[in-house]
Amino acid sequence: MSMNSLLLIPGLPLLAFIINITLGKAFIKDKAHMVSIPALAASWALAMAAVYDVYRGGVFHGDLYTWVVSGAFKVQVGFLVDQLTAVMLVVVTSVGLLVNIYSAGYMRGDKGFYRFFAYLSLFVFSMLMLVMSNNFLQLYFGWEAVGLCSYFLIGFWYEKKSAADAGKKAFIVNRFGDFGFGLGIMLIFISTGSLQYGQVFQAAHNLAGQTVNLLGANVPLPTIIALLLFCGAMGKSAQFPLHVWLPDAMEGPTPVSALIHAATMVTAGVFMVSRCSPIFNLSPTAMDVVAITGAFTALFAATIALTQNDIKRIIAYSTISQLGYMFLACGVGAYGAGVFHLYTHGFFKALLFLGAGSVMHAMSGELDLRKMGGLRKYMPVTYWTFLLASLSISGIPGFAGFFSKDEILWRAYSAGPLGKVLWGVGVLTALLTAFYSFRLLFLAFHGKFRGSKEQEHHLHESPLSMSVPLLVLAVGAVGAGWVGIPPVISRALGLGQIDKIGPFLAQVIGGPVSAGTAAAGAPAAQMTAMAISSALGILGILLAAYMYLWNPELPEAIARTCRRAYSLSFNKYYVDEFYDHVIVKPAFWVAKNVIVGVTDGKWIEGIVNGIPRAIGVFGQRLRKVQSGVTQHYAGIMALGVFIFIAAALLLRL
Repeated sequence: MSMNSLLLIPGLPLLAFIINITLGKAFIKDKAHMVSIPALAASWALAMAAVYDVYRGGVFHGDLYTWVVSGAFKVQVGFLVDQLTAVMLVVVTSVGLLVNIYSAGYMRGDKGFYRFFAYLSLFVFSMLMLVMSNNFLQLYFGWEAVGLCSYFLIGFWYEKKSAADAGKKAFIVNRFGDFGFGLGIMLIFISTGSLQYGQVFQAAHNLAGQTVNLLGANVPLPTIIALLLFCGAMGKSAQFPLHVWLPDAMEGPTPVSALIHAATMVTAGVFMVSRCSPIFNLSPTAMDVVAITGAFTALFAATIALTQNDIKRIIAYSTISQLGYMFLACGVGAYGAGVFHLYTHGFFKALLFLGAGSVMHAMSGELDLRKMGGLRKYMPVTYWTFLLASLSISGIPGFAGFFSKDEILWRAYSAGPLGKVLWGVGVLTALLTAFYSFRLLFLAFHGKFRGSKEQEHHLHESPLSMSVPLLVLAVGAVGAGWVGIPPVISRALGLGQIDKIGPFLAQVIGGPVSAGTAAAGAPAAQMTAMAISSALGILGILLAAYMYLWNPELPEAIARTCRRAYSLSFNKYYVDEFYDHVIVKPAFWVAKNVIVGVTDGKWIEGIVNGIPRAIGVFGQRLRKVQSGVTQHYAGIMALGVFIFIAAALLLRL
């Protein structure tokens, strides 16, 4: 693993962006994918070579060049490729490559074809810079760059008002979280004198016992830093209360949803918290906040997904919920379990989004589940791959999601009294996840077709450029979790120790000692916990089948009976409306009546327009002096001589 080969991993997507954005409109046009896909394929191959080197023990850490020097502040551009980075490289480059291949068919004929592939390449470059960074400033650069790409791609169809508004909403909501994140990075430098990961984490233990006076209270310094960093994670990874941008982000093209808003960018918060585990481990308070926020968000988003009818929004709320699981794991000190779920989630969630895109492609962009049905006979590849992804996210034993999700739930159960409460929230969420996932599957693919005759006539399976990525991701949705088979299962099957990802990640990230020791014992309890969560997943599938296949009138009857609860869920608990009344409308009022009306309209405009107006008035008065009458000029000259003589006499006195 050399610096040159590592430089090419993000460098090739950047080169593809430059070529497409500069030459695309005039020369490349509908051939932009022929630039991006080879670049991403080469980047993927180099990334897999780096991952193999890391697996064999070859961690790389080096600086490319000095970026910023200002007094004691010195930051380099460099790379850190360790076990955590390796997992992220697998997810980012694999999903990025498959989404680019899929997009070649999905976006064909779009007038912004070259621009779309340019933005995708720029995003992959930004995400790779984020996960490969060896310091906080480079991390922040990648962090903001992926946010910028998200804005470009959500609002890709900018002529559509809802898409333009969604892009602005995502950008603005993330500013709240990123403000705290930026403050956290500043406080890290002030406290440790460095932004290099190695130096910061080595000095982290010195932060223990230090306090900061905050509003008259002495707050532990590690708690302040950790919570500020977590603010950024809440925004980027769409955790309550900064979750509202992600469902609206579905206005972007479906491949964008799969790449950015399911598998990669939204997991940046989980990556960052795991990378900063030495800081979070110093603050039990901050870890409790992370765990409780994650558990609450997981359940909160799952209850909303139960009643939505937009196929992409259901999957979007599912993403928010699954990210909550990951933060729950990080909060109880099981960072490895959270990253493991990030890894498996990348495959089955990207598959769900691309499967939804395949359905939309067949139905001319239709998103409403109530206008679908019976699609499995028209789209067998999409149906079977979508089914595998649904089984995986439901945590059915043998599928990828089972291994990572149950590892999180067991770690939570082992983390003391609070952990057991969070485990209860997690298993309830598992039940709801299975229910809404199969509600979507049954309404879209089973029963009779409920759309128009024109839509039914158009139904067909997607082309190979879209179907092949579905099949590849389906392999991941089934088999990606087999690298992390829990020891309790492998021993029960007589397979010995075959958990690869747990020990692999433990070399670089780890939680408090108590979390590891508690989770290591009680195999009977662990098997019981797995059985409970698996049984609830199966129960959720059976409930969905009963309500949407065998007794389809029941959901509407329940909605009428539980009208208030249904309305709360369907309207997303009115969080957007609350923000609109508390933040958006007051902000517009201040902008219109204070900033525009007073500050801009009277002060700034008064200066900008007042000075020229005063000069004009003065000029009009002065112009009258130029009358053309000789007597007037003689009088003025005499007056000037008189003033001059008078001034001279006064000065002599």
